[in-house]
Amino acid sequence: MKIVIAGAGAVGTHLATWLSSESHDITLIDHDADRLQNVDQNIDAIAISGEVTDFSILQRAQVADADLFISVTSVEEANILSSIYAKRLGAKKTIARISQMQYLTSDDVLNIRELGIDELISPESLAAREVRHLLNTNAASESIEFENGKINLLGLDIEEDAAIVGKTMAQIAGLRDVRDYIVVAIRRNGETIIPKGDTVVNANDHLFVITHAEGVEQVLEVTGRRKIKINDIIIVGGSRTGRHLARKLCRNFHVKLIEQNPEKAEEIASQHPEIMVLNFDGTDVEKLEEEGLKNADALVAVTGNSETNVLTCLVAKDRGVKKTIAMVENIEYLSLTQSIGIDSLINKKLAAANFIYRYIRRGDFVTLSTIHGIDSEVIEFNVSTKCQVTEKKIKDLDLPKGSLVGGVIRNNKGLIPTGDFSIQPGDKVVVFAKNECAKKVSRYFR
Repeated sequence: MKIVIAGAGAVGTHLATWLSSESHDITLIDHDADRLQNVDQNIDAIAISGEVTDFSILQRAQVADADLFISVTSVEEANILSSIYAKRLGAKKTIARISQMQYLTSDDVLNIRELGIDELISPESLAAREVRHLLNTNAASESIEFENGKINLLGLDIEEDAAIVGKTMAQIAGLRDVRDYIVVAIRRNGETIIPKGDTVVNANDHLFVITHAEGVEQVLEVTGRRKIKINDIIIVGGSRTGRHLARKLCRNFHVKLIEQNPEKAEEIASQHPEIMVLNFDGTDVEKLEEEGLKNADALVAVTGNSETNVLTCLVAKDRGVKKTIAMVENIEYLSLTQSIGIDSLINKKLAAANFIYRYIRRGDFVTLSTIHGIDSEVIEFNVSTKCQVTEKKIKDLDLPKGSLVGGVIRNNKGLIPTGDFSIQPGDKVVVFAKNECAKKVSRYFR
């Protein structure tokens, strides 16, 4: 594909790196020449310096021939306008990054898709959705669901006293007559291990496990984790992510939103009377304790400052809060979750880049998710009668090395298959695959 990306910030650069590695023809536009120089040295892409709303710059980027135009600058108006221009110039598909929620919620009034924008993405909305899912599967530090939770991929830290430490995969599998899960990867000291029967689990490993809805409890029991009952949640930061999250969570939980800026706190309280808004500095430990920190089940820090979010979560963890989630700006921070003692770290820019990546590649499958920190993908395929995987046992499929079938959804029910399981037309199959063999795996399901 010929893809033009407007904006060489974290989202644009991350996308350009991914997509150029898959041999797409990438052009990157940004007004900051220094950013582009860094891109030019590290990414196989054409870099053009200039404003993304400048017609002559868009023409230099050959937008008229583009299969896809993606505008992900930090300026919402520039993203909308450049996407409209790109469509008028001839780009086949356009995606614009936005920050104001009304574009997503007021389609009947603000249907800018009619102007030529095919997809709108809000990093804040995507980050809030990720937090809600992490709270629902709160024993895990990462969680990806397929078919509304019929199949789940969970990322779990293994502590020193866990019963499975020192055991091989074969021994762990033998702990139960019926196994409702499959361990698909282990992250250990920054490396990704695809486990075999003789692979031993070590303390401080991070396991990635695929299970169905009924198997989550079994996974938690085997790994020594416990699901937390959540009623009271503290959100630190009245950012767009914080507001969006508070609005969604207050329907089912008791939520307190803390905002340091008095004018901003008053504005949020007046616009959203259903949210309890408190005006003080979220790093003020004494104030946090006065507002019931020790009684909180979860604390989510989503201010605009990564360090503030991390420190607030560390204080909360020290005071006994069971689940802590911090939003960080630097994507590289995400691999530090386990070592610094916070349950989960999220990055809204990575959430946006993941969404766009799935949009680009969705022709081959239903859902695709990437997991930060391991060079692998989790893909959900629809199985048709023409797929070469049908009516054969999984062990006889000769799937590429580094891939495995983790789950099957059949007749609206999640199943964890063994090697003797046969895939049938109409199944939805969840496959775990290392990046280098993901494309080869796709061929089996076409």
